[in-house]
This record gives sequence, C-alpha cells and structure tokens, in this order.
Amino acid sequence: MLKLEQLYSLIDQEASRLKWPEEPKLLYDPLRYMMDMGGKRLRPRLCLTSYNLFKDDIGEHILSPALALEVFHNFTLIHDDIMDNADIRRGVPTVYRKWNDNIAILSGDTMCLWAFKMIGKAPKQTLDKALNLFTKTTIEVCEGQQMDMDFETRNDVSLDEYIKMIGLKTSVLLACSSAMGAVIAGAPDKICEGLYSFGYKLGIAFQIQDDWLDSFGDEKTFGKKIGGDILNNKQTWLLIKCREMAQEKDRQNGSQTSSRLKELLAMAETSGEEKIKAVKEFYCSLEIDRLAEEAVNAYYTEAMQSLKNSGLKEDQIRQMETIATSLVKRNR
Repeated sequence: MLKLEQLYSLIDQEASRLKWPEEPKLLYDPLRYMMDMGGKRLRPRLCLTSYNLFKDDIGEHILSPALALEVFHNFTLIHDDIMDNADIRRGVPTVYRKWNDNIAILSGDTMCLWAFKMIGKAPKQTLDKALNLFTKTTIEVCEGQQMDMDFETRNDVSLDEYIKMIGLKTSVLLACSSAMGAVIAGAPDKICEGLYSFGYKLGIAFQIQDDWLDSFGDEKTFGKKIGGDILNNKQTWLLIKCREMAQEKDRQNGSQTSSRLKELLAMAETSGEEKIKAVKEFYCSLEIDRLAEEAVNAYYTEAMQSLKNSGLKEDQIRQMETIATSLVKRNR
C-alpha cells in the first residue's frame, strides 16, 4: 500500500488536470469556480484508499471514478446553497450569489452528469457494480435532501428521523466512496459491505460534527459563518436533541424549558448575533454541546467495528482508521 500522503497527492494532481469545456462560459465557469474552491476531497480520498488496500496499479480507471465522487458532491453543494440561501461556501461567495439561481442550477446539473461520465472510466469487469452503487447513491442523496427540506416546516422532528435523513443526505455518499474503491478493485462482497457500513457510520459522525461546528466552531477555520443553522432554525442534531431534553425537563419538574426554547427560536433572524449567543447559551445549559461530541464518538466507534467485522487485515484497517480519525478531530 502507498502512504496516505502519496494517495492524496495523486488525487490533487488529477483534480488539477481536470479539463472542462470553455463554452458556454456561463455553464462551465461556475463549475470551474466551484471545483477550484478546493475542500478536503474526502470522498475521492476514501475511494482511492480503499482501492489501494487491494491494488497498486493506480491510473485513470480508479482516479476518474474517485474524482467523480467529488464532482457529484460539489454538484450537491451548489444546489444546497440555493435551497439554504447560503452566502458563503469555503470562505468565498456561493455560486448562485456570484452568478444567479438559474446559472447555478444548470451548472450543478452539468456537474452531476459529468460525474456519471467519469464513473464510466471504471474497468469493464467491475463497471456494472460501480455504476449501480453510484446510481443508487445519487438517488438516495436526493431523497435525503427532500427530507431535509420537509423538516423545515416541522417542529416535531425526532432524532431517529434526523438520523435517517442525514444517513441519506450525507452518509450514503461517504459509504459509497469507502466501498467504491474496493468494488472497482474486485474485492470480496463481505469486505465491500464492511467498508460501506464503515463509511455510513462515519458519515453520521461527520454530520453531527458538522452541526456542532456550525454553532461552536471558529468561523475562520470552518469556512462559513458560524450560527447560520441557529438563525434559520434549521433542524440539526443539536436543536432536535435540545427540544427533546427540554421536554424531558418539563415532564420531570414542571419547568418551562420548552417555552423558553420556543421564545429563542421565535427571535427574528435580524437579531443576528444576539439570537446566536442566546441559543448557544441555552444549548450549553442542557449540555447539548457535550452530548453532540459523545454522539460523534459513538458513531465513530461503530464505524471502526464495521471495519473489524469486514475481514480486512490489520494494516488495511489502520489505513482506513487514519482517515476516520482525521474526520472526527476536525475543526472545519
């Protein structure tokens, strides 16, 4: 196996060599702009690493499908930013803010289709499995996004519902990325399934950590404005857990904790920093920040157990564990 730094370098080199058509400019310039933002490139890294657990012949047949996962991920971000009215992504204006909604939608659609084209570079003997996995995943991501939008009009979303939603919107793409490399390498089904489960559980931990960072992270390192979820009353793990904890306190001692939460959520977005500060203090009073970190660690442990049950060798497990650890210890 190659060192992770070598694999990551190969991904970065291949990403820098991606060529997009010059015309129409308003179709492809936003696409280039989005891809040039950088990012962690976690999904292609997972894919290439899982491939390299079994094979060392790294070329277009794996680099192209690996980067397809990043292209698809960036497509979802373009559309998510429109739906979330987000101004900043990775420290710069979002695509629809720099251009407009229509241009962003069409450029995003093009990215999605381009991703399928890139998956098609997988070896013929494993292409069907790779394409079926990718197609299933892309549909599930859209299902998760719709659930997320449905939650915007509800104030009774349960944690189980939320976990199901982020499982679709976020986890399945990480699961696909973790398994895709092994699938393309022709690894046994049991190992591919174990890597998929690893990526899925890791994705849940990743999203809960993302929810925590949106409220408690540092804006300079996180790359977008802190507190956006609070201002929008977005249904996050923190808010849903807070609501459940408040209701439990009311049942136990007849308190008005739930009413206080409703008052905070009713504060107008224009109150800005005042609302963010008040909600964060309320979260801390119920130890929601600590409980979120505990949940991240619990899902991380489950992810690692999936690896151990998969049939992978110890050195292969350590390779994937290094990536997993970097995710749950991140600050952006």
